[in-house]
Amino acid sequence: MKVVLDLDRLLAQNEINESEYHRLVRFAAADTGSLAFNVLIGFGVVATALGALALMRSSAISIALGGVLAFNGIQLRTRQASKWGVLGAILLTTGTLMVIGGIVAMTNASVIGFLMVTLLCFGGGIVARSGLLMAVSVLALSTTLGAGAAYSHALYAVNILHPSVTVLLFVALAWLAYRVSLPLKPDYERLALIYARTCLLLVNMGFWVGSLWGDGFGSDRFGSGELVSRQVFTVTWALALLLTGVWAQRRNRRWVVNLCAVFGSIHFYTQYFERLSASPGTILVAGLVALGIAFSIRKYNAQFVDA
Repeated sequence: MKVVLDLDRLLAQNEINESEYHRLVRFAAADTGSLAFNVLIGFGVVATALGALALMRSSAISIALGGVLAFNGIQLRTRQASKWGVLGAILLTTGTLMVIGGIVAMTNASVIGFLMVTLLCFGGGIVARSGLLMAVSVLALSTTLGAGAAYSHALYAVNILHPSVTVLLFVALAWLAYRVSLPLKPDYERLALIYARTCLLLVNMGFWVGSLWGDGFGSDRFGSGELVSRQVFTVTWALALLLTGVWAQRRNRRWVVNLCAVFGSIHFYTQYFERLSASPGTILVAGLVALGIAFSIRKYNAQFVDA
């Protein structure tokens, strides 16, 4: 377990004496040196692998090199985590991304390719106890349903082709992951909760897109082809956020409470400006509401700090 302490403040408040201060500083210096050494080696290994990949330009080589890096990263994280954990995390992350890129390129970004990525990241996440891989496995699964993101100059885009299916599927997976997490040991409980939280993010993204365009299930989603209307998504999303927020507050699930607050704000502003448009008056009211929401979130989270 890692703990962050302000040693200077503790010394000034007489919480620790001079000898304890200097002893803890020595420990911190040793840990910082080990971290720098891990990062330096990791950078060298990753740069070498990426340079070789750039020269070869092959999906197969990307998968092979990535597999080697990821395998060694898993070994370091599971067997020598105290000394080489940072290096293991670097190798595991970089190797996994290289394997994912190779698989996606080799399969021409097909559904089969992303299913392979989903299974690979899910299995690797459990073996390596990596929350990052668990989250990536959820995102890869969402891609098989047509979810994605894009960027061009001064423009960010999120694409959810099937909002209804996205919401239903990831609600089910989030609830299943949460239930599975309850009897698990702390390391695996953390992985299950990360999986569930990533699913909840996608659920809200599905609701968000659905509240704007509805869902035509492959027909003309932008016109009269809506089979599930925008109004259904709008009302259902609001109810879901309210009920989930109340449940999370009673279960002391602070992350979920904050998620509901954030997406509740996004929901409010989306519908607010969609119907009232932007004007000095609407922007003023929106700003006041934003301040109220921000102070409410801060007050809610402060009780955990004070405790």
